[in-house]
Amino acid sequence: MSPIPSGLVSRATDVVTVAGFRLGWTVIRRMPERAAYALFDRIADLTVARGGGARMRSNYATVRPELDDAALDGLVSDGMRAYMRYYCESFRLPVLSADELAARVRVEGDGPVREILAADGSLVCFLGHLGNWDLAGAWSAVHLGPVTTVAERLKPEEVFEEFLEFRTGLGMTILPLTGGPPPFPLLREATQRRGLIPLLSDRDLSRDGVEVDFCGEPARMAAGPAALALTSRRPLFPVSIRHERRDGGGWGIVITFHEPVAVPDSGPTRDKVAAMTQACADALGEAVRTHTADWHMLQPVFTKDLDANRLARAGAS
Repeated sequence: MSPIPSGLVSRATDVVTVAGFRLGWTVIRRMPERAAYALFDRIADLTVARGGGARMRSNYATVRPELDDAALDGLVSDGMRAYMRYYCESFRLPVLSADELAARVRVEGDGPVREILAADGSLVCFLGHLGNWDLAGAWSAVHLGPVTTVAERLKPEEVFEEFLEFRTGLGMTILPLTGGPPPFPLLREATQRRGLIPLLSDRDLSRDGVEVDFCGEPARMAAGPAALALTSRRPLFPVSIRHERRDGGGWGIVITFHEPVAVPDSGPTRDKVAAMTQACADALGEAVRTHTADWHMLQPVFTKDLDANRLARAGAS
């Protein structure tokens, strides 16, 4: 029997992936909330049981080295549930009213942010993969100010287009990281208008990242937020997001705007960007240590893991 062409297998996988996302957007939003959460908890538990949380476990072990194996296993289970909760909530987001959004979000440290927006200003936000940033973005677009951000181009392309339409429908302006005009000049333009520019930055997706100390270990994070804030002369706020139980047993999120990052008085631009990125890493690091299960990072972040991956790829080639 002739082998199935790899391209055909890849396309079949893409079709299944797209179908799965469309099923989520059409079915999950119609389910009772408790039933939807229970379903995604079950998916999370099965994922962990089948070894799907290996990278999460490695990342958690790095930021929480004091934990023994049993405690780490429990944390990974909680973290995978939080990760799946993100998808459950995101699938249901398009049908939430402004009041329902408000009921699911609590905000800390937003006083300075509201002052900036009230003066028709803009601000740059340094986000980590914490909590539910889509829910935070939808709430912000309705209850705080216009949101412009960048999204990684997902594969297959149909999934990226679905997510693009979904996030645009929530009131956000989305710029693709690749496959379109360079996003940085467009972000510069956005800083000239009233609004927020939140950027997921705790993982470097380019070759221009900054090495920082993150929870006591070297890690690479995106330089973009600090560079954008510095060149546009706009304030830079680290932002962390975590889940919390709402009254009645459902879930909501807490958005915390940390203190804006100080701009160094002197030094070359590269050094200023590095120092500002480190300040953001410090703020996020404290949030990750305190609410580790809300950091659903399933990719390598720490330099030791990135180096190991490079060596593995070099050995395989």
